[in-house]
Amino acid sequence: MGDTENDTNLPVHVAIIMDGNGRWAKKRNLPRIAGHREGVKRVREIVEESGKIGIKYLTLYTFSKENWKRSKDEVSFLMKLFIKSTREQFKDLMKNNVRVRIIGDREGIPSDVLDIFEWIEGETENNTGLNLLLAVNYGGRDEILNAVKKLIEKGVTADKLTPEFFGEYLYTKDIPDPDLVIRTSGEIRISNFLLWQIAYSEFYFTNILWPDFTGKEYKKSIENYLHRKRRFGGI
Repeated sequence: MGDTENDTNLPVHVAIIMDGNGRWAKKRNLPRIAGHREGVKRVREIVEESGKIGIKYLTLYTFSKENWKRSKDEVSFLMKLFIKSTREQFKDLMKNNVRVRIIGDREGIPSDVLDIFEWIEGETENNTGLNLLLAVNYGGRDEILNAVKKLIEKGVTADKLTPEFFGEYLYTKDIPDPDLVIRTSGEIRISNFLLWQIAYSEFYFTNILWPDFTGKEYKKSIENYLHRKRRFGGI
């Protein structure tokens, strides 16, 4: 790859399944929360790198609907970490012209966490650089079902349904579909992430655990993408 920042074939939207915090900590005989703390550092690094490269949308799978099944202590720590890291990164987000948006089921997010998320959305809504989407209390199947329920409630008839029309009822209604989906930690599955939106996305799987996924590794994933030819079902 040449100068990534000047490449016209860059993915417009990158989505990342940040996996491996717990295993990173276990390998070092540390509690799982240590992995989450280290993972936040990578979030900051990848957000900054995305801005430098010229990525326009970055979606991070931050907390899934299934993550509530984890221990109460771990979930509680994560909720507090969301609040702490949002406050700590506010100045950098503003300096780097990043707009933050939350996608997911807001009704299931604790009120104090939702307050800080909605605050950062409001403070950054006029920023014109990278769009940072945080998928919180998110589930792809639930997103699709919620869209169907809204369509039924509105009395939309079958003849009006198209993929474009349906997309207007998703959390990502005004956001382009991901060009590239990255998953760290060696797992090769989607885990209920953006199921509708990734129909034609390119995938990049790496064995590197999320806390070790540096800006350099991120650039490798972008380079890999640049060497692919996307056909969207054509020849």
